[in-house]
Amino acid sequence: MSDKDKLILDEPVEKGERSFSKKNGKKYFQLPWYSAGGIVLFWGLLFVAVVKPLFYRLPEPLTVEDVSKGVFIAERAQANLYDFEAIGTKVVGSYENEYKTVEFLLKELNLIKENIQTDYFDMEIDVQRAYGAYVKWNLVNMYQGIQNVVVKITPKGSSSENYILVNSHFDSVSTSPSTGDDGHMVVSILEVLRVITSSRETFEHPIIFLINGSEENSMQASHGFIAHHKWAKNCKVVINLDAAGSGGREIMFQTGPNYPWLVNIYKLGAKHYFSTTMAEEIFQTGLVPSYTDFDIFVEYGNLIGLDIGQCINGFVYHTKYDRFDVIPRASLQNTGDNLLGLVRTLSNATELRNLSDNAVGNTIFFDVLGLQLISYSAETGVKLNYALAAATIILVYISLLRIADKSSVSSEKVLGSFVLVLVVQVIAFVLSLALPLLVAYGLDKYGLSLSYYATPSLLIGLYVCPCLLGLALPSFIYLKLNKNDKISFAQQVQLALHGHAAVLAILCIAVNYYGVRTTYVITWTLVFYVIPLAFNLLTTLHDRGFSWTAILKIVQVAPFLYNSYLFYCFIVILTPMMGRFGLNTNPDLIIGALTALGTILSMGFLILLINMSRRSGFILLGLLAVSAASVYIASSTEIGFPYRARTNVQRVQYLQVRRVFYEYDGTLSKDESGYLFDFQDRRGVAPLLDSNVDLTGLVNMTSDCAKYMMCGMPLYDHRWVESKEDGMWLPRKNPVWTPSEPTLELLNKTVLADGKTVRFEFNLNCTDHTSIFIQPNEDVTVGNWSFIEDYLTTISPPYHIYFAYGIDDSPLNFFLDITKSDADFNVPLFQLGVSAQYMHVDGDDEAVHFANTFPEYAVTITWPAFYKKYEF
Repeated sequence: MSDKDKLILDEPVEKGERSFSKKNGKKYFQLPWYSAGGIVLFWGLLFVAVVKPLFYRLPEPLTVEDVSKGVFIAERAQANLYDFEAIGTKVVGSYENEYKTVEFLLKELNLIKENIQTDYFDMEIDVQRAYGAYVKWNLVNMYQGIQNVVVKITPKGSSSENYILVNSHFDSVSTSPSTGDDGHMVVSILEVLRVITSSRETFEHPIIFLINGSEENSMQASHGFIAHHKWAKNCKVVINLDAAGSGGREIMFQTGPNYPWLVNIYKLGAKHYFSTTMAEEIFQTGLVPSYTDFDIFVEYGNLIGLDIGQCINGFVYHTKYDRFDVIPRASLQNTGDNLLGLVRTLSNATELRNLSDNAVGNTIFFDVLGLQLISYSAETGVKLNYALAAATIILVYISLLRIADKSSVSSEKVLGSFVLVLVVQVIAFVLSLALPLLVAYGLDKYGLSLSYYATPSLLIGLYVCPCLLGLALPSFIYLKLNKNDKISFAQQVQLALHGHAAVLAILCIAVNYYGVRTTYVITWTLVFYVIPLAFNLLTTLHDRGFSWTAILKIVQVAPFLYNSYLFYCFIVILTPMMGRFGLNTNPDLIIGALTALGTILSMGFLILLINMSRRSGFILLGLLAVSAASVYIASSTEIGFPYRARTNVQRVQYLQVRRVFYEYDGTLSKDESGYLFDFQDRRGVAPLLDSNVDLTGLVNMTSDCAKYMMCGMPLYDHRWVESKEDGMWLPRKNPVWTPSEPTLELLNKTVLADGKTVRFEFNLNCTDHTSIFIQPNEDVTVGNWSFIEDYLTTISPPYHIYFAYGIDDSPLNFFLDITKSDADFNVPLFQLGVSAQYMHVDGDDEAVHFANTFPEYAVTITWPAFYKKYEF
């Protein structure tokens, strides 16, 4: 046997252990065909056995028997949660929200106050009734009598004027008792208060606990606090608590802005880590169809802090299934442990003494399987990203020279071969993204989007397998066709892996250049290729057949575990959100792209090792077969139908509308009723057409939107306004019933001193959720009004004022100053629409019967609404 053969064959083997093939007359080692399948199975089992259990892991819940330990007691919090849910829905302005829930909170807070360690703390309780207005989402948000329950805990002898704010909300949407969103966080605050005030463990900075009463209403209560409360000016740092899921771990998904020490507070204070820079960047792109009070505190109070939210099982979010029974006690323990630790750590933070003395800048942070938190500055991250990309390229270059030397081939020839391999791997990278996206596009084109919604295991066949096929196929073809008889087959496979590493390094440099902090994911993936490559180069393993794969496969466990954990996290969080992402975006492209990126980073190096097998083509055929079978299941069986009763519902949002139009002379030109649908997911009305619900006469709103201001409809909030042209109208013969109707009274019409402006003064009696739409005619402008004046100079008409009240139902009085250049005020000047939402009632018998005809998998989100249009 020649020296070259020894290099190719490596060590002696017993009969049957390994197989050898011939290529260009040369013998080389390959694994049996079935071993490659075993490798794929091994990594799948590793995900099931390690990643998923760690992702869903929760701590052991504590009971009242553990009270003496001075820790968070989940049993007490759960008892509070039961009582909180029993109140029912808590819509702003309702008796349940403004009276029963406030009474419940005050009762619990007073019980806490009775047991306070008075030698160590002072406790003050305040119920704020807030009035104000602000601009957000291109509309004026105006509130009246919105309630906040506020608690201040001050350590005896504290001279600190810098307060910590801990916030959650107690109000709900009309269809949910708000058990998860945000009762889970409310009762966590109550229990943290119990523990802190009953212990003798003091702290430096006073703590404000804000349980606000209007978050679901455009976050009005948080604005009311930060803009108007007596303690607000001293609040410097906020821990915001919210939910877009129910019953799992909570994620810290926003920090800062620009204060890296806050991540260190999270690292020191939290017991159960769940956080990543990637979540922060995804949330801030607007990809997540949710908002939190954190934005209000940052924008209007200049606060910094941590934004934390429940995120698992978002299928029940804002539905009647967001109930006590889907929240395990252990989930409360997880939140409580973290919150108690964070509050205690932050309330003793020396950085709070003078914020301007602390370093600024963004941070890169991420938890590793919930076991450890890693963080470093974004500036350090930029350097690290570039350094690892450079190290990868340098080590690959050294490896190429080594291959040339050991193969007795010129370095120029090896480098030339590598350029070809690099092109192949670029094609592989593109294919690995393109094939899943092609599947996503194809399913959507035939009306089959969201087929994985109720069956997430379909993602394996729909997106993971096409991605792996795209990664492996180009190198498989290249290695089959390659005629190079100088470089051993093992070294050719190594070149393929080097090509993939080079592609990632180039991608790392490009993404890092644009300041994306999530680049860290690519960097740490490269770390675990650089380590085995450096080790192999320092030893003889690099040159001994496939021996170099041993250390590589061992080290690749780390990036596989982390990357599959990270992207599984986003699949779990974002999949339910795709059910409320609207009609105009294909959600499969988002989920397909995320799944593909996760697969590339988790399995990119590993899948190329199937080329070690004698029948690697069988693996590719297997991937293709699984993909084809999954597409068939998704498109032709009930498994691919997205919705399931209770667990994976379709959200069907519509208003029971009565609309009345008055002309300039006061005559009634339109009085009709029907149902206005705002479908929330990509499939829209299609699944309902085969159900028992009668949608005969359903039409889109295109023509009405072209004719009428705001489509002539009682659009609810900014989301309804943004999607108004996608709305659908189903007429009904009988008028829709509402508990009352809005009444607009013109009090005065006065020409002002300039002679070109007329002031209209109005009195509006309306419900607690009302919008006012104003559309000046072409030759008319609104020069001034009762609302925020700057809004008139920054927003084009029609103007939108969203008005809500809590405990104060006084009529709204306002004026408009209308300017017209020719001073002719005896002609129509503007349109004014009043959109009143009656969210506390189900509707009349006909509406209730209609709602009951929807299939079990559909959750109706509906209430009566009255729209009046006037011309003045």
